[in-house]
Amino acid sequence: MKSKFLTIITVLIALISTSTAFGNNASTVLKETGAINKIEVRGNVDLYVSDATSDQIKVYNKYYAENALVQNKNGLLRITSYNNEKLVVWVSATDLRSITAYDNATVNSFGNLSKIEFNVELHNRAQANLNLETFAATLTVKDSAKANIKGTAQQMVLNRDLSSTVNSTAFVATHLYDNKPSFTMVADTRITDM
Repeated sequence: MKSKFLTIITVLIALISTSTAFGNNASTVLKETGAINKIEVRGNVDLYVSDATSDQIKVYNKYYAENALVQNKNGLLRITSYNNEKLVVWVSATDLRSITAYDNATVNSFGNLSKIEFNVELHNRAQANLNLETFAATLTVKDSAKANIKGTAQQMVLNRDLSSTVNSTAFVATHLYDNKPSFTMVADTRITDM
């Protein structure tokens, strides 16, 4: 009798702790999202992107309870969160053409992103880890942003600032146009009175 009682209490404690653990990692699937062509990410967000046969947005936090925004209007999906904990979002899209990330946002490809044309812009301290298979790609990395790219492209246009970081050792482009700024010293031409 005593062992049955302890077993029942142990099972109840296990069930309660399991439901609490899964309850904290709740996910929300947003239905009727419409077509997603562009994504704009701001704040403290982890974005995972994958190719799919239908468009879907899955938010892995309780974003309704947090100060977060996930909005799709006219093909532009805006994702914003400024909480301390990162908002984790997975977007599956059929015809995604561009991603723009600001602040501390992180963009990750889930598998290969196979596109004809694809444009990625990173600003502030945003980061991207992408595996691309594209015909034409444009990657713009500004401020202190970082990009790690893998895969292939026929044409790649790379625009970057001096303070940005681009790791493309595992990326092959047939035609690469690297618009890297050069650092040149300019002589001081001011006239001073003696």
